[in-house]
Amino acid sequence: MPDNLFDLTGKVAVVTGSTKGIGKAIAYRMAQHGAKVVVSSRKADAVDEVTKEINADFPGQAIGLPCNITYKEQLQALVDETRKQLGKIDVLVCNAAVNPFAGSMLDIPDSAFEKIMASNVKSNAWLCQMVIPEMKERRDGAIIIVSSIGGLRGSPILGAYGISKAADFQLARNIATEFGPFNVRANAIAPGLIKTDFARYLWETPEILERSTAGAPLRRIGEPDEIAGMAVFLASKAGAFTTGQGMVIDGGATSS
Repeated sequence: MPDNLFDLTGKVAVVTGSTKGIGKAIAYRMAQHGAKVVVSSRKADAVDEVTKEINADFPGQAIGLPCNITYKEQLQALVDETRKQLGKIDVLVCNAAVNPFAGSMLDIPDSAFEKIMASNVKSNAWLCQMVIPEMKERRDGAIIIVSSIGGLRGSPILGAYGISKAADFQLARNIATEFGPFNVRANAIAPGLIKTDFARYLWETPEILERSTAGAPLRRIGEPDEIAGMAVFLASKAGAFTTGQGMVIDGGATSS
């Protein structure tokens, strides 16, 4: 029988921000495809709940490790404990992100701008620095950074968030270029508007929802599972020749 191109059996995947929305869907689907997944977010109770949900459907496939990505020492503890319990890290999904401000760039406080850049860019760079050496040594690894179409176009209300997500595209490209010779792949996923709590204020505001979907060929917003499928592709043998890319999944919103 031919190999299953999407089989992740034997792989260990760390997914940040994986207790809801896109991150939770990615963790669940990777476990379904055979990976041992590390569920992680700031709140321990949420981590425990999602870990139990995944293990109820796929026994023994998930462990939970709370982590606040803004603290470097907590990221290192996440990596160290994953190695202690599961032995290695094959797949890193940098999904956790923040957006504490919406409005004109003239009004954003320095503290909000700094928080966005620290959480959405610097923490991803830190985590990649922590896992790349072992991937490089094994000559195998996949890094997936969840960016956004906000990093592809300007916005009058989400400017700083868009800047951070544009930087995430470049982070993936840099990693792909430097570590590709060691078979370490890095890609970004750029979702459009997805029905998550993170984007709730966008899709619950009728005028924003109308504006976001009217010009998109599919005329709707996306679901978390529609991002998870791309993550499984990029982590698996199916995506073995894909690196340095920004995979746009937006119902066609940026196609014209």
